[in-house]
Amino acid sequence: MVCFAALFLTACRDTETYADQKNKERAAIKSFLEKQGIKVISESDFKRDTLTDVSKKEFVLFENTGIYMQIVRRGCGEKIKNGETVNILCRFNEYNLLTDSLKLTNNILYYSSIPDKMTVTNTLGTFTGTFINGVMMSAYNTTAVPAGWLVPLSYIKVGRMLKEDDQVARVNIIVPHSQGTSTAMSSVVPCYYELTYERGI
Repeated sequence: MVCFAALFLTACRDTETYADQKNKERAAIKSFLEKQGIKVISESDFKRDTLTDVSKKEFVLFENTGIYMQIVRRGCGEKIKNGETVNILCRFNEYNLLTDSLKLTNNILYYSSIPDKMTVTNTLGTFTGTFINGVMMSAYNTTAVPAGWLVPLSYIKVGRMLKEDDQVARVNIIVPHSQGTSTAMSSVVPCYYELTYERGI
C-alpha cells in the first residue's frame, strides 16, 4: 500500500496541467526574446507606419493573440484586396521554442521546386486560408493554415518578382500554441517562423 501511494503521488507530480504548459510556453517565448535581443513595440507604435526596424530587432506584439511579428520585407506587388482570393507560395523555417530546435522546413534543395501553396481569401480584412499542397500539409496531415501565418497579410504585399529589384515579402513571427498548427495547439508548443509570401498562379 505504501509503495502504491508513493507511486501515485509521484505520477500526480509528473502530470503537467494546462496551466503548467502555458507557463512553460511563456517562459520559452520570454527566453527567446531575451536571447535574440528583440525589442518589443506596441501595436499603437506599429500602426503609425506599420513598420518594424530590423536593425533594432523590433517585433510588434499583438496583445489579443500573443503573436510577435517582424516585417523584414514588405514585398512587391499589391496587398490582397477585400473579396479577393489568391494562391500564395510560402517558404518557411519552423522552430520549436520549447526545444530551441528546427522542427520543419521547405528551405532545402529537395523542395526547391515545391514551395508550400495555400489559397487565401480576404473578407473585410479577415483572412482565411487552406493549404493546397506542401510540407506543412503533409507533416501535419491537415489543410488548415495556422492562424499565425495569416496575420502578416494585413500589412504586406503579395506579388511576384517581375523586375530585377523586386523582392517577395518576408516576415518573422513568434506564434503561441493557440495560433499555431493543430499539433502545437494540442501540445502547447510555441513556434518561431521565418516566412516568405509570393503570389502564385
